[in-house]
Amino acid sequence: MRIAVIGGTGLIGSRVVAGLRATGHDVVVVARAVGVDSFTGDGLAEALAGVETIVDVSNSSYTDEAGAREFFSGSTLNLITYGEAAGVRHHVVLSVVGTDRLAASEGGYFQAKAEQERLLTASGRPFSIVHATQFFEFVRSITDAATRQGIAHVADVLIQPMAADDVAAAVARTALGRPTAGIVEFAGPEVFELGYLAARELRFRRDRREVLSDPLATYFGARLDRWELLPDVDATIAPTHFHDWQVASHDGEAALSAAVATL
Repeated sequence: MRIAVIGGTGLIGSRVVAGLRATGHDVVVVARAVGVDSFTGDGLAEALAGVETIVDVSNSSYTDEAGAREFFSGSTLNLITYGEAAGVRHHVVLSVVGTDRLAASEGGYFQAKAEQERLLTASGRPFSIVHATQFFEFVRSITDAATRQGIAHVADVLIQPMAADDVAAAVARTALGRPTAGIVEFAGPEVFELGYLAARELRFRRDRREVLSDPLATYFGARLDRWELLPDVDATIAPTHFHDWQVASHDGEAALSAAVATL
């Protein structure tokens, strides 16, 4: 199958590309880094020629509502239009667990993601929307964003994160299946308090910053209720536990450091 991965050079996209190629599929990478821009349309018609499935795992560099909405709306409309012209039979989008709730209560970036989903749903094209929980790989950046004067004031919320490899596998499986014409949810196998998870990651990396679960703290600018980031009860549970990911990630970083030291 010929599959185009939009955002195919990013954290999730590169993993989706590798997984699909490993199983024998013809994968086209769509990203500005390779000269194809889904937002402006530059090179898009050529990239989608002969493509049967679009997998959109791209993300906006803007986190404000106006900037994110402009990107997601423009890119999605282009992919729908060019995809229909190319005869694409399945359009898959990666989004966020709780997008509808977060858009209604918080707006901002989540409103832009909700608009992306609405455009695809209303397009009349065969589609699937994958909702994933937060990634293990972003726990450190969440903590860094919440740090002031050496103390991380993280939101007092529950979180059920998953490994980027598991997210990519879920997206790839969805892309190879029949269009669902709806949302499928995926989440990690464990529920944590965000403050506990942030502190655990810092301690694992010997970072002595203090972490406080602050009921007044925001989550990248959004004020959330305690359960807003959790999936529904019928979500598919990914296999990788946080501790196992930590160990594997640490071993990979150690191996890379050792290799660099020998150069």
